[in-house]
Amino acid sequence: MENDIRPLIVVGGCVVLTVLIGWGTDVLLRKADEQHGETPLWGLLRRCRIPYQLVLLAALLRGTFAQVPALRGHRVGIGQTLTLVLIGSIAWLVIGIAAAVVETSYSRYARANRDQARVRRVRTQVTLIMRVVSAIVGVVAVAAMLLTFPEMRAAGASLLASAGVLGIVAGVAAQSTLANMFAGLQIAFGDMVRIGDTVVVDGEWGTVEEITLTFLTVRTWDERRITMPVSYFTSKPFENWSRGTPQMTGTVFWQLDHSAPVEAMRERLRDILRACPAWDSRAHSLVVTDTAPNTIEVRALVTAKDADDIWTVRVAVRERMISWLRTEHPYALPRVNTADAVPAPDQIPSPDRKTLRHAYEFPRTGRG
Repeated sequence: MENDIRPLIVVGGCVVLTVLIGWGTDVLLRKADEQHGETPLWGLLRRCRIPYQLVLLAALLRGTFAQVPALRGHRVGIGQTLTLVLIGSIAWLVIGIAAAVVETSYSRYARANRDQARVRRVRTQVTLIMRVVSAIVGVVAVAAMLLTFPEMRAAGASLLASAGVLGIVAGVAAQSTLANMFAGLQIAFGDMVRIGDTVVVDGEWGTVEEITLTFLTVRTWDERRITMPVSYFTSKPFENWSRGTPQMTGTVFWQLDHSAPVEAMRERLRDILRACPAWDSRAHSLVVTDTAPNTIEVRALVTAKDADDIWTVRVAVRERMISWLRTEHPYALPRVNTADAVPAPDQIPSPDRKTLRHAYEFPRTGRG
């Protein structure tokens, strides 16, 4: 009877003790979070309560299960399982704590710095650093798990002896993956592209949404996601509209009749921009940039603080100027001029040349 009850008492006691310690720790973190609302550290640490409780439970069971006589026959298997769980939960806890500390440091930096370009750069670096830390901790945890098996410890010497050859073979086989990983680090610390930057790649305009060690995701204006290897950004040219300063200059073109009131259009452009909140008041202009037999090309130049606002300003100027021309100056809109073709004088009989001359000199009055 005692052999049946003792395992339940040991396991139940470990579970109860784990729950109590986890609850007490969570209460302390909650109070610290309420008292120090300026930092998110304590709230982020509360997210680690599951791996924290797993570490406590695995450690307690690992130290007490040997005291149960009924489990001594399975001592090796149970001990191995608890050791693996303990190593995995410790790795999970370390990653969670590191993420909380890094996220807190980033939040403080973002609040203290008003330069959005620097904030995005730090955000990119922090994200990639966390991915590197997670990868390293994961590899170390897996290696520690494997070394708990006697067979793996015995094979360790031979593995170390052949590590050089294996490293060369692995490097050749995974050269594209390694190239992407090094490119990801180069992007993070070379400040080439950052999370939140507006870029144009392969003719697609979008915003950088995610950067990892191997790939980069661009969210386009129509909510599509383009996933590209990070090595693309270190080997091919691309447009980064957020590089340096996000301020942008945009143009709007119209094809109009030669009689278009250009000076009045300049005044109207000024009124349109003053009523447009997206215009940053830096500059504007309107000039005739080209001419053709039937039309002229008029270009308006406008400015805005970033790529999103420049799009809004260009659309507003284009729509409101066309509406104003259609209402106030309809003659300025392009049209196709048609008239009867006038033959050359040598192709007309001589008695009609006088009539032709009068018709050419007075085409509007009909005098002849």
